[in-house]
Amino acid sequence: MTGARKGDLWKVIAGEMPLPPVLGLLGWTVIDAEQGRVRARFVGRKEFYNPGGFVQGGILAAMLDGVMGAAAVSLLGAGEQITTLEMKVSYMQSVRDVPLTGEGRVVHRGGSVLFMEGALTAEDGSLVATATATGRVVRLPSRAAGGGEVL
Repeated sequence: MTGARKGDLWKVIAGEMPLPPVLGLLGWTVIDAEQGRVRARFVGRKEFYNPGGFVQGGILAAMLDGVMGAAAVSLLGAGEQITTLEMKVSYMQSVRDVPLTGEGRVVHRGGSVLFMEGALTAEDGSLVATATATGRVVRLPSRAAGGGEVL
């Protein structure tokens, strides 16, 4: 990991804050992170299988959303949060209960809009799925009023 960072994402990575439950369910383990880019390991579990015996596409999309969202959160200032406006996923292959690596990065940040891309690969390096997403930066109420960063 690169230098000390401020914000809840960096506290989660450092183990100072709990991981959001959905990322824990997906088996999220950070490999490395820097501002605007996050790589994480996931586990395709049998509980995620569709009727065909493969990890359901929505689960793979959630993994991609997790790394792209974390990359976006890494660029936010105090009192800002990201909300997804749209996301497109392309699937290259089906997978079973194998370790997967996701990488998300911010391609561009404007004043209130972020463009992100992500890739999910299997252990052998083969591409499982890719995604692009657009997010909107929103201002949250101050922490004193009960707001704060959310992954």
